Amino acid sequence: MIAQILHSDDFNYLSYLAGKYSNKIILNHKNFFIEVRNIQKDIILQSESFLQEFIKSQKLFYKAKSDGKTDLIILTDSLDAISGFFQQNNFKKHNTLTKEILGAITKYFIIRAYKIGNSLFAFNKPYLMGILNVTPDSFSDGGKYISAENAVKHALEMMDEGADIIDIGGESTRPGSDPVSADEEIKRIIPVIKEILNRRPEAVLSIDTYKSKVASEALKAGAKIVNDISAFTFDPEIADVCKHFGAAAVLMHIKGTPKTMQNNIEYDEIVSDIFNFLRSRTDYALEKGIEKIIIDPGIGFGKSVNDNFKIIKRLKDFKSLGFPILIGVSRKSFLGKTLNLNINERDLATAAVEALSIFNSARIIRTHNVKNGKQIIKLLCEII
Repeated sequence: MIAQILHSDDFNYLSYLAGKYSNKIILNHKNFFIEVRNIQKDIILQSESFLQEFIKSQKLFYKAKSDGKTDLIILTDSLDAISGFFQQNNFKKHNTLTKEILGAITKYFIIRAYKIGNSLFAFNKPYLMGILNVTPDSFSDGGKYISAENAVKHALEMMDEGADIIDIGGESTRPGSDPVSADEEIKRIIPVIKEILNRRPEAVLSIDTYKSKVASEALKAGAKIVNDISAFTFDPEIADVCKHFGAAAVLMHIKGTPKTMQNNIEYDEIVSDIFNFLRSRTDYALEKGIEKIIIDPGIGFGKSVNDNFKIIKRLKDFKSLGFPILIGVSRKSFLGKTLNLNINERDLATAAVEALSIFNSARIIRTHNVKNGKQIIKLLCEII
């Protein structure tokens, strides 16, 4: 059972919900929805007394599923009002459905703050993550920073331009890419991590890897964040590594592997499917004792061009997971395909979508062009 807070600012999605629940009232609702998916039959029966209150006022609709479970959606003008209703009537103490709904509402309003290294990241404002690919074949800058000297120089430049975090990757995860060995990845990234910290001990470094061996060596060398494109699914031992070192973890959604992810890009409903995946992975990370969690819906990782735009438009619908949202759109192919631009022509489009992402609740922007990103963040901080 998973509860999600949804918004009403995407008419196409409202049409989907109206069809799913066979009710056109949904189309005219202007505020919040609370959808609860995969509810067991016994929980529905336990909850009938208070659910009838919403049904009578045409604020709740059901969808019975072939597996015997039920989805439901509640229409509300105020999350505080829903929370107050459950609290006032003391439903929370005895009912798992109300606990799930109230949990989603609580997480929706949470503003996390993490101590990472010696830096405090308070996610009431956005931060900037600069991309450093120490690879010969990354899609945007493959080979440019393969030497440790060039990589370190670029990292320091990004820090001087305002990057709060440097994300270092030793394996390309572009669509269709082949993996490299853990030893090769370590050979590429460890000298870079050590030399950056030698020159800038205060640097907050992230290691972009899904391999526990690589993560362990990077954290030993002084990295503080593990950015795992598989959300601990490719190599589950990486969660234990993060716990051991007290590392922050970025958990990203991917469908398939980098080699295969664009071969099957079908979803029942893109945002709900990603939300369900990230909920299961954040629950797993919490069970492992990992306290500093960041989520990433995985733009371009097993998604169509249209899927990517849907995710960005509905980024706020991930807020009820209760963790800071990282977004990485920088120079990606969906921008190039939409505007017919080569990789080196995509920085303006990147900046526009990064700004929209921040407005829609992203709190870490992962980008190549740090100078542009810093200006975007400075402007958006005057608005959000």
